Amino acid sequence: MHAITIPEPGGPEALVWDEVPDPVAGEGEVLVEVVAGAVNRADILQRQGFYNPPPGASPYPGLECSGRIAALGPGVNGWAVGDEVCALLAGGGYAEKVAVPAGQLLPVPEGLTVDQAAALPEVVCTVWSNVFMVAHLRPGETFLVHGGSSGIGTMAIQLAKAVGAKVAVTAGTAEKLERCAELGADILVNYREQDFVAELKRATDGAGADVILDNMGAKYLDRNVQALAVNGRLAIIGMQGGVKGELNIGALLAKRGAISATSLRARPAREKAAIVAAVREHVWPLVADGHVRPVVDREIPMPDAATAHRVVEDSGHIGKVLLVTPS
Repeated sequence: MHAITIPEPGGPEALVWDEVPDPVAGEGEVLVEVVAGAVNRADILQRQGFYNPPPGASPYPGLECSGRIAALGPGVNGWAVGDEVCALLAGGGYAEKVAVPAGQLLPVPEGLTVDQAAALPEVVCTVWSNVFMVAHLRPGETFLVHGGSSGIGTMAIQLAKAVGAKVAVTAGTAEKLERCAELGADILVNYREQDFVAELKRATDGAGADVILDNMGAKYLDRNVQALAVNGRLAIIGMQGGVKGELNIGALLAKRGAISATSLRARPAREKAAIVAAVREHVWPLVADGHVRPVVDREIPMPDAATAHRVVEDSGHIGKVLLVTPS
């Protein structure tokens, strides 16, 4: 088969479409013929040499994919060769085939094409596990997501609205904010021109956000705590703004606030399987009835993954950028 390899860390040009050995489905795994994968910020970090796959994972980038089951490994039940699926991966999505633990598979939701489904697993599992399983967003609460036009952001808006929350977003252009509004966002903040703490306080009569989903890390830590409502929960899922920040514990105590920080890729398979099962139970019906849809900016041939990485690094996209395997 062919896969995107990274012979040496570097810029987008470091991604090489090359012939590699076929993977084999082991105990409890299935082999998926990949139709499409999706680009995530973690893939860019891996390309740069900063985010290696966990032990035993595929060395190729790609944390989610969609396709059709080509083979079943020993001990797999409930799936059949030919089933159309999408999958949460620890790596290997930028390839023509990938071996996946059966617990990390999801059926392609009704109403979506196979390639569209590649835009779902990583973002849905990230949002559901952090916003709902950890931070417990409830109907009527105010939810703030930074980077509202990103893949994570566009999914978070829809899921928060689906449970009856009021949604605030930050984004860097009027076009991106307009797209967030179309998805259901109620409070729109241009982070280049406005202070999200002040705007959020103004829009909530001083209350702030009950739950914040943050991809920036250190840069926003102090301001996120300021933006929290009493009993608010801050969920950190990224470090685009740095890894070390100063925390005002007094301010957090005054808010009776909580901070969580999680990553998905390195979790044990049983934890990923539990998240995937929760997503199938709670989110897949919303996708099937049209309340939640993947937002796909564009599809790019997988051998040209370098172009896709440039698009994502430039932040000119809205939603997800997909990589489609050659037919």
